Amino acid sequence: MSKIKRNLIEGQPVLIIIDIQGGETNSTPDKPVSIPLMDGYDQRMEGVPALIDKARACGIPIIFFQEAHRRDLIDFGRELDGAEGVHLLEGDAGTEVSKALGMRPDDYFIRKRRYSCFFGTELEILLKGLKAETLILVGGHTDVCVHYTFVDGHQHDYFCRVVEDCVAGSSLESHNAALKAMEYLQTGACRSSQEITTAFENYKRK
Repeated sequence: MSKIKRNLIEGQPVLIIIDIQGGETNSTPDKPVSIPLMDGYDQRMEGVPALIDKARACGIPIIFFQEAHRRDLIDFGRELDGAEGVHLLEGDAGTEVSKALGMRPDDYFIRKRRYSCFFGTELEILLKGLKAETLILVGGHTDVCVHYTFVDGHQHDYFCRVVEDCVAGSSLESHNAALKAMEYLQTGACRSSQEITTAFENYKRK
């Protein structure tokens, strides 16, 4: 049986901004970050505002996600059993969505307690209301929140795309492995920001 060739955008697209927040991207000897970050992490996030602006101009819905944990740590679960320390506590300045993204008061915004944007959130309800078919993912970590969201979206039968120059992982090795794993699930899943920009423009012209 021959494989079905898919367009970059199938049906209604939605841009999903995953955990681009304000804090802990630079470590010092006295204060290491509580989450491992690959080199160039910040630079990879710098391309996201342009994609947000393009999505707005083309009438494509945007959903902003914020990972945030209660200060008594009750909702971390097994999250502290691995490489990550305590991070992104409610009330900390670094937990807020990055101001560089230009999130507006009337934008779609969802707070999550775990890695996947689907787990324990209202995302599925919102996506059904938007009649979404293609999910376009940016943010971090490639190998954690982005990957887990991609997998859950895939298992909910969404077309999933990850903007490979607008995501970053806990390490370069993990980043590349996650991109490969997502491409395994959906051929053509990994796309450049330029490809996404062109697809947005073509979608607007329809």
